[in-house]
Amino acid sequence: MTIIATSSHTPDERGYFGPFGGRFVAESLMPLILEVEHAYAAAKHDDDFTRQLDDFNRHYTGRPSPLYHAQRLSDSLQGAQIWFKRDELNHTGAHKINNCLGQILLAMRMGKTRIIAETGAGQHGVATATVCARFGLPCTIFMGAKDVERQQPNVFRMKLLGAEIIPVTSGGQTLKDAMNEALRDWVTHVDDTYYLIGTAAGPHPYPMMVRDFQSIIGREVADQSLERFDRLPDSLVACLGGGSNAIGLFYPFIENADVKMIGVEAAGKGVDTAHHAASLTKGQPGVLHGTLSYLLQDANGQIEETSSISAGLDYPGIGPEHAWLKELGRVEYVSVTDVEALAAFQECARLEGILPALEPSHALAHVIKTAPHLPRNHIMVVNICGRGDKDIFTIAKALEVAI
Repeated sequence: MTIIATSSHTPDERGYFGPFGGRFVAESLMPLILEVEHAYAAAKHDDDFTRQLDDFNRHYTGRPSPLYHAQRLSDSLQGAQIWFKRDELNHTGAHKINNCLGQILLAMRMGKTRIIAETGAGQHGVATATVCARFGLPCTIFMGAKDVERQQPNVFRMKLLGAEIIPVTSGGQTLKDAMNEALRDWVTHVDDTYYLIGTAAGPHPYPMMVRDFQSIIGREVADQSLERFDRLPDSLVACLGGGSNAIGLFYPFIENADVKMIGVEAAGKGVDTAHHAASLTKGQPGVLHGTLSYLLQDANGQIEETSSISAGLDYPGIGPEHAWLKELGRVEYVSVTDVEALAAFQECARLEGILPALEPSHALAHVIKTAPHLPRNHIMVVNICGRGDKDIFTIAKALEVAI
């Protein structure tokens, strides 16, 4: 299987998707960014690299992940037929391993001997710690102190895998702040360190590279749909914080106008309050973490703090390709509140015996709202990009249940 799908939606030589993207980094980092770009350009056309990645995806991660008919949920909604792309069944429990395997192989190809990463919900941190353990590289994970508290199961998993966890106490103590600290670390360790970014944001070539490694999700959905239905799905739904699982699902379908695509942001306590993380719904273009995209910012351009029950969606920006897809009108972007996501989590558990993470529970909430208004032969695929094990303490607190 090739690394990327064919699409005309690729960034230009400066890393821009239309007006969004680029690389806004410190001068000391520019040579390393260019080194990453050149190394990736060579790797993705190297058959040995592709074969090695394919082998790990299949035999280590467990791909392809199943495409599962959520029949009881579909029957209860009495509308579209709901299918789950079950990336929560991957090794480590989320889609993040897809990207981490690709980048760790690239880092070793570049001769890097130390890996750093940021994490919010902890799934990218766990996946990074996992591949570092597998290949014997030291690993440092930056994680907001707030997220350390609400994602204790994943923090413990990272420690068991040998990672050093650095809680970040600045700002809102969430994903944004973890990424800030990781970039600061990278500037001071440019010779031996590789920054393994987990989302489809950051300076070019990271948005493109993360998308390419995650596009295995959408390519599998296309192949599985043709095998099972003899046609492509009618619609695709995915949650998004920075946007990696969503762009991985959407990218192979961008050229097919018959497939509708919906990205679901975190509305927190509501997009009309100050407590949400809906950057495409309520944000404006600006620069954050090395890229120009939609951001939640005040009138002076200062980044606003975000709020979401889901640590993985608690981010004030979005990957630049999503910003461009919004401008083009190719993808519809909506938002879902904490309350709606929590209700969708409970409904999925009750009807399908599946505990989705709080991140894809946002996508499920949108499915539950819209599927009843669609015909029975409409095929809707939702990416279940993570397991809910990591969220049990957060959910128990929200439901006021003692565990």
